[in-house]
Amino acid sequence: MRLYRRRNHDIPALNTASLPDLIFSILFFFMLVVHMRKATVHVKYQVPSATQLSRLDNKSLVQHIYIGRPMDETGKVTSQTPVVQMNDKVTNIPEIRNYLIHLVASLPPEERKQLSVSIKADRHVDMGLIIDLKQALREANILNVNFSATMSHKKG
Repeated sequence: MRLYRRRNHDIPALNTASLPDLIFSILFFFMLVVHMRKATVHVKYQVPSATQLSRLDNKSLVQHIYIGRPMDETGKVTSQTPVVQMNDKVTNIPEIRNYLIHLVASLPPEERKQLSVSIKADRHVDMGLIIDLKQALREANILNVNFSATMSHKKG
């Protein structure tokens, strides 16, 4: 029988030459995946649910309008009266109409047809406010209007 001699095998040191490449790859991955919000939401809203939903294609020509109860910096609701927010500012419907008229006038003709508005309204907002907003959008000649919702499953 042979006798085997036990050797001490040293674990090689960790190669840190490829560590910057790994960190850069992870950073690049998160830059691609994370969606940066353009506007800070100053209203609290809970979108209604729907059975059929579709995605927006060209998000650069979409103006987002939020309708809900106003919040302070800490996220607490300050009033039960719904307000309208557009472009990081709580505003009223005539100001939104004037802003959109100027926006449509400043766009090239091929982009005017693609301009759309996404309304994110609380499910408990009075429908009269939404109808007034839709009338202001018609006056600004914005006919592509989308309503944000969450998916609900049909019962039965």
